[in-house]
Amino acid sequence: MRVTSSLLLASLLLLMLPSIEMKKPGKGRGLRGARHKLRRDRVRGVGRHSRSGPSKIAAPDCSEFTESRDIYVDCQERRLTSIPTSKTWSKPPKHLLLTRNRIKVLREGAFFGYESLISLDLQQNQISLVEDGAFEGLIHLKTLLLQHNRLTTLSEETLIPMPNLSYLRLYDNPWNCLCQMDSLIRTLQVPSNRNLGNYARCAEPLRLKGMKLKQVDPEILCKETDPTDVSQGDETEPIFPLEPVPIRTKPDAITSCHTYLFPEIRMDCSLTEVPAGIPEDVVHIDLSYNSINHLKPRDFLGARSLRTLNISNNNMEHMDTGSLSGLLHLLALDLSNNKLHSVQYGVLEDLYFLSVLKLGGNPWVCDYSIHYMVYWLRLHPGVKHSGLLCHAPLEHVGESVEEYVHSYNRECPKDRQRSRPDPDETDPELWNTPMEVQGELEEELEPSHLRVPQKYQIIRLS
Repeated sequence: MRVTSSLLLASLLLLMLPSIEMKKPGKGRGLRGARHKLRRDRVRGVGRHSRSGPSKIAAPDCSEFTESRDIYVDCQERRLTSIPTSKTWSKPPKHLLLTRNRIKVLREGAFFGYESLISLDLQQNQISLVEDGAFEGLIHLKTLLLQHNRLTTLSEETLIPMPNLSYLRLYDNPWNCLCQMDSLIRTLQVPSNRNLGNYARCAEPLRLKGMKLKQVDPEILCKETDPTDVSQGDETEPIFPLEPVPIRTKPDAITSCHTYLFPEIRMDCSLTEVPAGIPEDVVHIDLSYNSINHLKPRDFLGARSLRTLNISNNNMEHMDTGSLSGLLHLLALDLSNNKLHSVQYGVLEDLYFLSVLKLGGNPWVCDYSIHYMVYWLRLHPGVKHSGLLCHAPLEHVGESVEEYVHSYNRECPKDRQRSRPDPDETDPELWNTPMEVQGELEEELEPSHLRVPQKYQIIRLS
């Protein structure tokens, strides 16, 4: 009985051996499994590598569009922390908009695959470091916007890969004008680089604070004392005497506003008055939701290319004559939601091509001072206007200003009626008297458009 059981046990063991051998790693299924696992690990490794490299975020919510046959990629306000990979887009873009993100560092090779770029907008990020080689391959780039970041230093080597760069913005960065900035400042001051680094100013050292990079003497940069260098403890005084920074009486348009170049040049500002130094090539200006309560003469005199101007929601109460002078090509003007009672005579005279005028949300007062606005609109029937309603006096509340002026002209006001003619005009004996001669002299001194037409007699002399 025991022998029989032993034989059965040995038989079972012999039957189990082939299945055990098949499960051992080696040729066949085990090798194929190992290869599959290796391929899977490589794929995962590639994925991990790509996420830690330039393509950390694929940015699927960025938009692609075409304008004037140029391809734009709009990744503005997408909370990006690195540059998306160029393979994300259907076609190689020519313009890459990365404004208002969370990018802190531009690594070497960050723009690999973006060789076709013409413009690159990186403003309003948190960039504090640009590694050498970050812009490698951007040989066609013409415009680079780095303003409103946290850069303290930048070398000339960073710009070398961009031989066609002709427009560079660096302002509103805390530049530390010491020896490491020598090469960049010398490059910016080359006469042919007149559009590189304009308006950028030193933040440190104290003696150079507020001075433009284009005006700093490069010879003194390496003589300045680095405030972070504690090795020179025996130096308690600066090498150069301190000079006061000039006080600006009016905000500067470049440093007070965000300027966007693509697809069109526009400005977005936060101000209490219209800034000085508006660039001539700006097409759109947004001054809405500020605290500008008064437009003064010549405020927009330099903005010759302006097409749209938004001054809505400013609590604005007054516009001087000449405040819009120079805006010969303006197409749209938004004055809505302010505190305007009327528009002074002559304010709109330069707006030859205006087509849209928004006036709603203002407490327009329907008296004689509002007539200029209505007469101007009658002379420019192509202007589409809205919101011109009476808010005072009480008897005209809710009435359109045009209807008010029409009724005003239909019923001649009593204070303008004349009960009897002036005797000076009807008595011939009073003509050519000294008083009449004095009246003629005063009339000639009046402006030409107020003079009464004169009759002249032509006498031929033989």
